Amino acid sequence: MTELWTYQGPGPGQSSFPCLQANSDTLEMAALLAQLRQKKSELSGLLAQHGALLFRGMPLLSATDFDAFIEAFAWPNFRYADSLSNAVRSNRTERVFTANEAPAAVEIFLHHEMAQTPVYPSKLFFFCETAPDSGGETPLCRSDKLLAMMRQHQPEFVQRCATEGLRYTNVMPLAADAASGQGRSWTSTLGTGDRDQAEQKLAGLGYDWSWLDGGDLKVTTPVLAAVRKLASGSEVFFNQLIAAYQGWNDNRNKGEKSVSFGGGAEISAQDLALTCELAQEITENVAWHRSDVVLLDNFMMMHGRRPFGGSRSILASLIGAQ
Repeated sequence: MTELWTYQGPGPGQSSFPCLQANSDTLEMAALLAQLRQKKSELSGLLAQHGALLFRGMPLLSATDFDAFIEAFAWPNFRYADSLSNAVRSNRTERVFTANEAPAAVEIFLHHEMAQTPVYPSKLFFFCETAPDSGGETPLCRSDKLLAMMRQHQPEFVQRCATEGLRYTNVMPLAADAASGQGRSWTSTLGTGDRDQAEQKLAGLGYDWSWLDGGDLKVTTPVLAAVRKLASGSEVFFNQLIAAYQGWNDNRNKGEKSVSFGGGAEISAQDLALTCELAQEITENVAWHRSDVVLLDNFMMMHGRRPFGGSRSILASLIGAQ
């Protein structure tokens, strides 16, 4: 089969993960999908090695095209409706939905997708439907490299994270709050508007909860692992500590109070700040081009969103456990 793309990077002056650049600006969709099916194993190996793949110049124009691109990998779909994501999103197809719909000025900080919940995807796809006029990059950070740096600079903190785990607390509104990156309503998150049914689901997941004035719902997760060992034997800092500390701020939540050790003890501001600083040292930004697709290994790579100017439409899709 004729090669439809050229591998670029990683290397000096390039990103730390491969870019698959289309060899022709007249690449046909049918040929692309056939090549994806043929090279699925090879692409999976590259993803496991680097944590991210960027596809550029592909003939994708719509959510339907993006859906077909994802379907070619034949991986299990992880529906937004079945997730406990905090983010407000809208489905475009059964497997494709909008990325976090928080306002353009709101930064989404580094995180592993849904690592603040007991159920999370193994991989993520992002697709650039409309590139922003300015900003709007997606920052990426290798979680295995971050963990190695943390063990150098704050070994006692890493040990506590590994042995005690973390718990997250957030307040979910009764009605969706589009102004917040954590604005998904509890009725959407839990798939019911009935309080008894909501409590049954939370109990089954091991959450603590309390009802607040106005119908909002405060929840605290069970103890969740903060360090995860991958099949390769390497370990990653798999959690949402950075995103919670830096970004879970709205009319209901305060980031510095949103995450604690598994036993309930507070995490020092010094350890939280140093973790964020170390992550930024090894973070690189993906500047979006129209039709770009980024595929992430959710266990290896953290991601976020920079503030932006103009219109920006990034669509997403999640892959379940495999």
